[in-house]
Amino acid sequence: MTQRRDRLKKLVKVQEQLKALHETRHAGFVAQAVAAGTEAQALTEAFGGDSPMPQLFPELYHQRISAALARQQLSMGLAGVEAAKVATATARTNMVERAYRDVRRQDERHSADRERLEIIERRSGEDK
Repeated sequence: MTQRRDRLKKLVKVQEQLKALHETRHAGFVAQAVAAGTEAQALTEAFGGDSPMPQLFPELYHQRISAALARQQLSMGLAGVEAAKVATATARTNMVERAYRDVRRQDERHSADRERLEIIERRSGEDK
């Protein structure tokens, strides 16, 4: 194996790990957004329900609903940023994988050429 091939192989692994990291972060932000949306919906339903608590503390409910909606928007924005990073990491991973496959094929061709040359040299040495 050549040094370039080794480096590309390691780089493919690193790019795949980076891609997985961004995918995990994206999923986390989406989950946070869903949780915040669920919380806002539950608070809104409680505010309109029969419970006396929302009538006693309406300001508190409005603040919590606003905070949950703000967290939802923030998480969705961060999820969008991570989605863009996933796309970039995917493109880079594909590019590095293509380069690795090209180098691997080139090494295999060189190896096969060397073997053929050795066979030819042995045969020409035996003929003399």
